[in-house]
Amino acid sequence: MDPLPVSYSRMTQTRLVLPPDTNHLDTIFGGKVLAYIDEIAALTAMKHSNCAVVTASIDSVDFLSAAKVGDALTLEACVTRTGRSSMEVYVKVYADNLLQGRQKMTTESFLTMVAVDDTGRPKPVSAVIPETEEEQRLYDTAPSRKEHRKNRAALR
Repeated sequence: MDPLPVSYSRMTQTRLVLPPDTNHLDTIFGGKVLAYIDEIAALTAMKHSNCAVVTASIDSVDFLSAAKVGDALTLEACVTRTGRSSMEVYVKVYADNLLQGRQKMTTESFLTMVAVDDTGRPKPVSAVIPETEEEQRLYDTAPSRKEHRKNRAALR
């Protein structure tokens, strides 16, 4: 399999924060943001691998600020590194107040997705080629995040 550039599978989604998506403070539920993150990570991994994927883990989620009713949430995702059948996916979430022209990052997350065949067994994936400084930094630091996942799993 030929390696693929990060840009090949990069995805962006935009969603409007509506009242049913929010808590009593009019900020979006964290679980709603997690669902959006999982969805875009799966789409990104599916595009990279050209097959079905499953979420192996949500490795980290940092809620940095809140999105409010009326904000547009923009999610950006890319595959940062691959293993034999696994893909680390990085997701950034921004809240845009379109009426005031302000944007802020609300969330960043790393997930591990696994490519699977028609029987649900892991399937090999292409390597990834970083193209920007940020992508190279994420690629270079991925092994330490993988080690952290392994150490966390060993504690169970």
